[in-house]
Amino acid sequence: MIFRSVGGDGGESIDVQGEDEGRKDGGSGGVPEESFLVRPSNFGIVDRGIYRSGFPAADNFRFLEGLKLRSIVYLCPEPYPEVNTEFVRSHGIRLFQFAIEGSKEPTVALPKDTIMMALRILLDVRNHPILIHCKKGKHRTGCLVGCFRKLQKWPLSSVFEEYNHFAASKARPSDLAFISNFDVSYKLRVLHIIYRFYGYGSRVKRLVYQDSSS
Repeated sequence: MIFRSVGGDGGESIDVQGEDEGRKDGGSGGVPEESFLVRPSNFGIVDRGIYRSGFPAADNFRFLEGLKLRSIVYLCPEPYPEVNTEFVRSHGIRLFQFAIEGSKEPTVALPKDTIMMALRILLDVRNHPILIHCKKGKHRTGCLVGCFRKLQKWPLSSVFEEYNHFAASKARPSDLAFISNFDVSYKLRVLHIIYRFYGYGSRVKRLVYQDSSS
């Protein structure tokens, strides 16, 4: 796993080897609603100050500006493209990269230690507003959000419903098994208590997704 922080304090980049590795209302951290803004693919709101999506393209940058992001969690091993790197640096956004290999094999599980490290970044409110993304916003992002939902004590059926909504026909049994078997550590539970103490994590209990054809 590669941890990489770009922008923030001084725009420096630090690589650390781990174990696995606009706005309509004028408030902070809101979602811009102007029609000319383009959302990243598979965009969604996870919780207050936490967003998810597929890989942002250049035409999504104006939309991202409206989110007032402090941080991005990037779940792919490939280097961040130069245009994206320049965007995060110029906006003082910290980039946390967790190098999780993508795989089309339905039985390949994600590295647990890497997901644990990403959750610690996600639970630190100093990093909010924060965007989570991989390539398509389906599998790696879906697993991280699913484990976050377990910390929020969502029913597993609701966690799977959300995962399937974003993964659609590309849902993987190995991802669902990973989420189901993920054992939230004591340290993460303590961090979640702190997260809730600061008023986060209490607004979204569960989501119900309706069939778009209905």
